[in-house]
Amino acid sequence: MTSQHPTPGDARPGGRTARNTAAVLQATLDELGERGYGAITVDSVAARSGVHKATVYRRWGGVDGLVRAALEHSTERHWEPELTGSLYTDLLRLVETVTSGFTEAPEREVSAAAVAAAFESEEVAEALRRFMSDRHRRAAVIVTEAIARGEAPRDTDAEEVIRSAIAPVYYRLLISREPVTADDLRRAASIAATAAAAGTFTGTPGPPTP
Repeated sequence: MTSQHPTPGDARPGGRTARNTAAVLQATLDELGERGYGAITVDSVAARSGVHKATVYRRWGGVDGLVRAALEHSTERHWEPELTGSLYTDLLRLVETVTSGFTEAPEREVSAAAVAAAFESEEVAEALRRFMSDRHRRAAVIVTEAIARGEAPRDTDAEEVIRSAIAPVYYRLLISREPVTADDLRRAASIAATAAAAGTFTGTPGPPTP
């Protein structure tokens, strides 16, 4: 296989360069949350991180590359869902975590800005898709543990259960902009858990059997 030049921001060196990388990516997230995607510049990220803008341009190419790399770096951070021994309760904890990420500082500003940026840049959208795919994969253990306990059929699509639980929460947070109440979260978790137990997430989707 022939070697190729790395995409800007893909290199993962150590030492001082690693510290500079961490500083730049954190500065990018801070700028994204405080200023929004449309107002970020390489100059502002360089100034905030203390890394020369020529280095930033060379490594990441521009704002899209910076935001993409910052989101991808976020997937490397350790996160595992809370497991309580109950599918419903585990899903409830998950949707509570999702909600806090969009409603509590400092995460809320970055989360909302990242979603908005994905509508402006396909490069950022792809990075966001990878980030969400990573989170769905990690959260799937909630369902695989439930399957092992007999709470859902063996061929349940674990990641689809996760998507089903968080979908109504994302709708309220990002589309209708309605407040998300404790009842909303309990309902989302209950619907997903009940559907999983009924076998909704197995086989080929279709209309309910009378």
